[in-house]
Parts: sequence; structure tokens; C-alpha cells
Amino acid sequence: MASSSRTIGITMGDPAGVGPEIICKSLAEMSAADRATIRVFGNRDSLEAAARIVGAPLKFAAVYDGAETVAVEHVAIEGGPIAFGRIDTRAGDASFRFIARAAEAATAGEIGCIVTAPINKEALNLAGHHYDGHTGMLAHLTGSRSSWMLLAAERMLVIHVSTHVSLKEAIARVKPERILETIRTGFRHLRRIGVENPRIAVAGLNPHCGENGLFGTEDDEFIAPAVAAAKAEGIDAYGPVPPDTVFHRAYSGAFDLVVAQYHDQGHIPMKLVAFDTGVNISLGLPIDRTSVDHGTAFDIAGTGKANHVNMNAAIAYARKLAGTPRVIV
Repeated sequence: MASSSRTIGITMGDPAGVGPEIICKSLAEMSAADRATIRVFGNRDSLEAAARIVGAPLKFAAVYDGAETVAVEHVAIEGGPIAFGRIDTRAGDASFRFIARAAEAATAGEIGCIVTAPINKEALNLAGHHYDGHTGMLAHLTGSRSSWMLLAAERMLVIHVSTHVSLKEAIARVKPERILETIRTGFRHLRRIGVENPRIAVAGLNPHCGENGLFGTEDDEFIAPAVAAAKAEGIDAYGPVPPDTVFHRAYSGAFDLVVAQYHDQGHIPMKLVAFDTGVNISLGLPIDRTSVDHGTAFDIAGTGKANHVNMNAAIAYARKLAGTPRVIV
């Protein structure tokens, strides 16, 4: 089961990126009642600087105590606030510490879902935190054996068999066991959010699903058996479906979820149809996490130009998850 807490924890992301600004913009638009359910894990000085930049009349304190107040769990940064728009190892370390503390709070049931602002992977790794991104980091912090990335938009949801690995490694990971567990994970999530009998399409790996071995045999050897096993468990699964048509069919309403075999296979169509509104959700963890689906945007950080629509969407999805059952079969 999920935590019963309705509090949403927002991690500030890389202090040099647009995270502080989009958080402040989203918070400024909230009602006082909604703002009372937010706890930001970040650096108060960076948030205050961002609030001034975007013109948000917010006050940051240890606890919520009024209409314009935002509760912040302050994490200090050595040497004071970090300049916007540049890679800084201190920012990489701070972004890790924001997330680690939020993961502790979520595990303890203090918050019902984590919403993450963007981090910079180069800064993170320069600071000695060697992760491929939020999902892998949270899996390590929570002791999870496996985790999955799901992208959600109004008309399409995509879950990935693999994400931040080379294409060569991604192909090596296309195995029946991993594909079947990906289908199961997506099925459980859709049931949780109210889709009674999810229709799940599994994308093929090769052009035209290999054309009976003409363009590769992985679709027949590995993907088809996983789909058959899912069907045997009562899951309404289809595939392998040619990857050049499956996303259009899902967008048109034929499927509730697409299983993508690797990062770009799923991300490219999602960012084409929902660049500003797509939400990144981590599945397979003992805690809930949603995120914006964009980067730190150093080129515009500190200018007040960053669009916060994606942050609004991530917070809205987090509210849908917070306090709801984690496993529905």
C-alpha cells in the first residue's frame, strides 16, 4: 500500500537549472489549501532567488504557516547560493541530497509522493554520485531490485523495458523475463489509476517485427513468448506490434499502454505529442515518484522564461497517486 499521507514532496533539482523557477511558478498559482500540502526539499536561498526572478510572492519557512508560505526542508549548500546556468559539482551534490532526504521521508510515510525537478547528470556524477538518473538513484536509495520508467500523457502512456543504457545494451536486455515483468508492472499501474482492463501493446524491436527473421529474430524469440505469457495470466496484451505503427495506434485509442523496448523508441513519440505535458513516473519502487520530463535548461535558467506546465502536470499526477493503493490486481 502507498503512504496514507496526502503531502506532496517536491525536490528542487539542480540549483543551477530551471527547477527552482518552475517550482515557484507552480506554487504561486496554487490555492492556499493546495500549497499547505506541499513540502519542498531544497535550498531556501535558491528558492528565494527564483521567487524574485519570477515575481512570485512566496515565503519559505520550515513549516506551512499561512497563505503565501511554502514549507521547505532546507539543505545547505557550501559557499552559498549557486549561480544559475552552469555546471557545478556543489549543485550535483545538493541535488542528490535533496532526493535522498525526500526518499527517506517517503519511506517513512511523511509524504505520499515525490515530484522531482530536473537534475544534471554530469554535475551529479562529477560530485561522486554515479547514477543514470532519478529512477536508478531512487531504486538504489530504496533497495529496489528493479525499476521502470513510465511516461504518461493525456492520450498515451509508455513504459520502457530499458532506459539509460547504450542501444547495444538495450538490445541485450530484450529478454522474455524482463519484458513480461514490464508488462505486469504497467498492468498493475493502470489498474491502480482506474483502468479496469488495460489493453497493452508491446512494441517490436526490429523493423516490421523482423519479418519472420528477415530483419532479426529477437521479436519471435524473446518478445512473442513474453506476450504469450502475459496473456496466459489474463492480461490483455498484444504483440509484438510493429514499432512504426504502435504509437499512432495507441494515440488513436487502440491501446491504453505501449511497452517500448528502449529509451528513444518510447521517448521520441511521447515528446512529439506531449513535449510540455508528459509526466515521468517511476514504477517498481516502494515509494511513488513523478517528474517533469525535461532537463535543467541551463541556457534559460535564471531568466524567468522556463515553462512550468510540465511541473503542474507532474504535481497533478502525484496528487492522483498519493494515498491510493499501490497494488491492485
